[in-house]
Amino acid sequence: MGEFSATVSVVHLVLRATMVHTYLLDFFTIFAMLTPEQLDHFSTKGYLILPALADSGYCASVIALAEQALLADTAPIEYEADTRYPGAPASRDAEGGRTARRLLQAVARSPLLADWAKGESLASALKQLLGAGARLSQVHHNCIMTKQPRFSSLTGWHRDSRYWQFARAELVSAWLALRNETLENGCLLVLPGSHLWTITPDQLDAALFLRADSMQNQRLLAQAVSVPLRQGDVLLFHSNLFHAAGCNQTAQTKLSMVLTYRAADNLPVPGSRSASLDEIEI
Repeated sequence: MGEFSATVSVVHLVLRATMVHTYLLDFFTIFAMLTPEQLDHFSTKGYLILPALADSGYCASVIALAEQALLADTAPIEYEADTRYPGAPASRDAEGGRTARRLLQAVARSPLLADWAKGESLASALKQLLGAGARLSQVHHNCIMTKQPRFSSLTGWHRDSRYWQFARAELVSAWLALRNETLENGCLLVLPGSHLWTITPDQLDAALFLRADSMQNQRLLAQAVSVPLRQGDVLLFHSNLFHAAGCNQTAQTKLSMVLTYRAADNLPVPGSRSASLDEIEI
């Protein structure tokens, strides 16, 4: 009888441990709480993928909203010609010059976008990286990227923080793949750990992109990795992480929603463009 009771107790303990483990896994999945391993990966590599953070139904709704805005040419929009990047049309009047690159001011376009940008599934992970009181910038990113076939441009190696003005270059961007992202349609490329690198002025061109003709940079660029994403995946990346992207060589527009967040104590510089619009606490 004693042996039977001991066996039952052990079984109960195993079942309870299994239930607790399952509960914790569900909790981390539902609220996108980051594990110590994920936090370490972001800290050392400068980026992290959160798989399937948005479901296919939500992505389809955002795609429909974006396609309607593209069809109606609903401002504000950045066009490929505005960037002057390699492969972009020379002007808005040139062939393909009205090819939209970004639907700007995403959170102001629809509660569908604003609610997700502030929602707990994303906010819980961001708060682990940035702390309580983290804020969404309405100036930087805050867009739906619309990388279209034929006239999409190359984006060189850059840090987003090069033109941003905050107390510290330590913001986090969240990139939601609304469709699958591959090398063929221009997924992001990153230099892992580059958010920690010290780069000298001679390694950069006038627009603060890494110079491809620098021998020192060529050794760095050899470390590049692609970041393919499945629909609904979110890529979190540090504002000082060097990243780039190729052209869309497929027949379908690649759509991504991109948002940027800062810590409560990482204030925008007063009077700068970074401080020109109200921020949203998440």
